[in-house]
Formats: sequence, C-alpha cells, structure tokens
Amino acid sequence: MTAFRIVFGVLYALFGACVFSFLGVVIDRVPAGRSIVKGRSHCDACGHVLSAGELIPIVSYLFLRGRCRHCGAKIPVRALLLELLGGVLFLGCAVLYGTSLYGVPLPTLRVFAVFAVLSILLVIGWIDQLTMEIPNGLVLALLVCAPLFVLLFETPSLPARLIGALCVSVPMLLLGLVIPNAFGGGDVKLMAAAGFLLGWKNCLLAMFLAVICGGTVACTLLLTHRVGRKDTIPFGPYLCLGVAVSLLAGDAILGWYLSLFF
Repeated sequence: MTAFRIVFGVLYALFGACVFSFLGVVIDRVPAGRSIVKGRSHCDACGHVLSAGELIPIVSYLFLRGRCRHCGAKIPVRALLLELLGGVLFLGCAVLYGTSLYGVPLPTLRVFAVFAVLSILLVIGWIDQLTMEIPNGLVLALLVCAPLFVLLFETPSLPARLIGALCVSVPMLLLGLVIPNAFGGGDVKLMAAAGFLLGWKNCLLAMFLAVICGGTVACTLLLTHRVGRKDTIPFGPYLCLGVAVSLLAGDAILGWYLSLFF
C-alpha cells in the first residue's frame, strides 16, 4: 500500500509541475501580448525549439544542469522553483480536499477547483509584480470558478459570498477615488471575485494578511532606500497571497484567533 501512495504521490506532483510549467509560459507571454497557445517553447537566448525531452518538468532542468542544451545559456531557476511549487500544491490539494481509497488520496472536483484558483492567483500576482497591471482575463477566469465553488463547497453561504464580493472591493474603490493611486482597478476587481469565493470573513482576513505582508515589504524597501516615498509597489501579489492563505487555512486561522478571546 505504501508503494501505491508513493506512485500516486509522484503522479500528482508531476501533474502539478506540468501545469505550473505551462503557467510559466503564460507569465512570460501574456505581458508581452503573445499567444499562449501558438508558438513552441524555445530558448530565449538562441531560439532553439525545445524537444519533448527538454520539456519534462523538473527532470529536464536537473538533467541539463540548468542550461540550454544547444547554446549553454542558463535556464532561469524560476522555472524549476515554479514546477516544484506546482507539484507540492497539487499534492497538498489532493491530500486536503480529495477522497481516499484504501489509504491512497484520490483527486476530486474540489481538488481541481482549489488548484485552479491557486494557479490563477499565482499568475495574477506574478504578472502584477512584473507589469503593475492585472489582466482582466485572469480576474474573469477567477470569477468563472465561483459557480463551481458554490456547488462544491457548502460554506460559506451564498449571502456570505455576496457580502464578501463587496465588503473589501467597495471600500478599496472608494479609497482609490479619494486618494489617487491608492488601489488600482485590477486590485478592486480581484478582491470582488476573491470575496465571492471566500465569503466575507475570509475575505477580510485575506485583506488583513495582504496589508501586513505588503506593508512589511514596503517599509523594508523604504528603509533600505530601494524605493522612495513617491514610488509605488504592486499590491496584487500580496492580495493573491492573502487570498491563497485564506482559501487554504482561513477557517483555521480565524478559529485560532477567536479562541484567544473566547
């Protein structure tokens, strides 16, 4: 039985790594306005079109020692880290949200739904970090997952989801109108979609975590003189991090927090 668990674990990790390998292509091409379905993967340095063997997640990077087989240019370590993260996340989703057959975790629609949201959040946060913009198509993709969450997860209730869509996004919108550049339109739309997925409690938690993380990074950058007071930093990555943490562990975090007082 242990052997079956190992085999399934490797398969889940490989699937997650494959998905996140593709997300790396999305992150590279969407900001540049290039198609994510046309054009084969190639070395950015020499243009060498990658073979099937060179596209095997994790394995190909290690086998090639992080360099292009054709010209020897370094392959960004980001590619390896992204694939490892995808493998860990899908395996974790299978354990947390999947069913079990003779002790072997099996994926369900819940697993794929949560993994899809995490994947979208990763792309949104990464692209916002690179370009200071959140593409509307990615927010729409997040919103498309919402009906699936309503069907697959009994909580939060539909009213709680509707309140969640407004409780953070509307104040962000109003603050952005009063204070120029306080929040971008992409941030507002992101939290509206995320709020419907999370419900109002976890949406507030997501915003709190984003403010703490973003504020800490901003203060660090200011103190180290890497940015000035008038410079802006993208807030989307921290919103995506807050949403991801709230999605995976929001109820546990809120339960722990409330237990400190009641």
